[in-house]
Amino acid sequence: MDSMFPEGFMWGGAVAANQCEGAWDVDGRGPSVDDHFTGGGYGKAREITVDIKPDVLYPNHDGIDFYHRYEEDIALFAEMGFNLFRMSIAWSRIFPNGDDAEPNEMGLSFYDRVFDCCRAHGIEPLVTLSHYEMPYSLVERYNGWESRELIDIFERYCATVFERYQDKVRYWLTFNEINCGTSRMGALFETSMIRGFEGPGSKVVVTPQQCYQALHHQFVASGRVVRLAHERYPQFKMGNMDCFILSYPATCDPADVFATQQEMNRMNWYCSDVQVRGAYPYYAKRYWAEHDVELDIRDGDMRDIADGKVDFYTFSYYMSATVGTHEDHKLTQGNMSFGGKNPYLEATDWGWQIDPLGLRIALNEIYARYEIPLMVVENGMGAFDEVEEDGSIHDPYRVAYLESHVKAMAEAVTDGVDLIGYTWWGPIDIVSAGTGEMRKRYGFIHVDKYDDGTGTYERRRKDSFFAYKKIIETNGACLYR
Repeated sequence: MDSMFPEGFMWGGAVAANQCEGAWDVDGRGPSVDDHFTGGGYGKAREITVDIKPDVLYPNHDGIDFYHRYEEDIALFAEMGFNLFRMSIAWSRIFPNGDDAEPNEMGLSFYDRVFDCCRAHGIEPLVTLSHYEMPYSLVERYNGWESRELIDIFERYCATVFERYQDKVRYWLTFNEINCGTSRMGALFETSMIRGFEGPGSKVVVTPQQCYQALHHQFVASGRVVRLAHERYPQFKMGNMDCFILSYPATCDPADVFATQQEMNRMNWYCSDVQVRGAYPYYAKRYWAEHDVELDIRDGDMRDIADGKVDFYTFSYYMSATVGTHEDHKLTQGNMSFGGKNPYLEATDWGWQIDPLGLRIALNEIYARYEIPLMVVENGMGAFDEVEEDGSIHDPYRVAYLESHVKAMAEAVTDGVDLIGYTWWGPIDIVSAGTGEMRKRYGFIHVDKYDDGTGTYERRRKDSFFAYKKIIETNGACLYR
């Protein structure tokens, strides 16, 4: 059977600088927010420390040493057949304090080398400008995106990298999973409002007012950056990036149906409506009023947002959840969002429910709403892997997850969805953003690094490496033969 995917479909993988690069204090890089996160685990939250403690493990400091091993890793991606690689730029590698008078040339040169390496292998870079990472100095001085001053600072950073890489990068995303800022914990993570926080015994009170004001500043910044790109670099394609959590009503009780609609509005549509349509959704004013939110919207803000509509929509999809209003509604946790358990679905070792049909549903709902090109730029599963005595790694669970979700995308394409690309999250094992673990492995490539910081960093191909290679080389047709 011929592939359901169109000719020229982009296949690849996605990582983030803070989770893979390491070299946190090398070649002029300044500390980022993630450098203040300790390791954690399933059921054990990561800690945030104001000072870096010498006797504590900060797993992002080393990552998987992509900074020194990027040539080896990109060659492995090329061996799988990637023609798209989603990565991010570490802001503090370019401006160590966020707003330095001049950019750090060693940081700029590093990304020159990475992009050149990608191009040499026929791989298109897809670059996220802010992926849960900002220079920590901006948190100390401004408390992150709570301050309006971040808008100009971010725009200058983006203008610097646009000018530098205009001939090497065409596809850009402004903020990673920006919609996670609609929750209090998400705002702490996404907008980096962590000033004054110290350890698990302390608490940070993040109010809805702070969440939505910080988001507004990000929307204005994103709008300005997209407009800048469209005006000066017509070859650029600019996208957003949302964390899409598909919600189902826990029962057919109309109260559950309505609660689900409200959750979809909050989690999935509020931010993407702003970035795709260029305006706040119709229900925003009532939501603000009911949550004591009074946005400081300045002259020109809404014009900046309207001028910054994105060219394509991208999102992460890992799981679905249920929404219920009844006391017996049982909760589970996944991708920075809490939702209910679904008795019809299996779950990963970390409790994330596996729902490939949900991906097809999500693609259809998103495309029906916006009718612009879509990319799935994060999809994958964290799992325990075992290295056999001969060095092989058999991961049929990952292969099954991959194949079922690729089939779901193929069906959505046949439905009429304009899906143009797919990047598996963590094609190589990296530090988990949520838990700081290495044992929560997503990769098709195993990295010999462990939660205690030990390991040789040796790379090994898993069985899933070859399964994805076959999917790419046949443009998905191998799944139907």
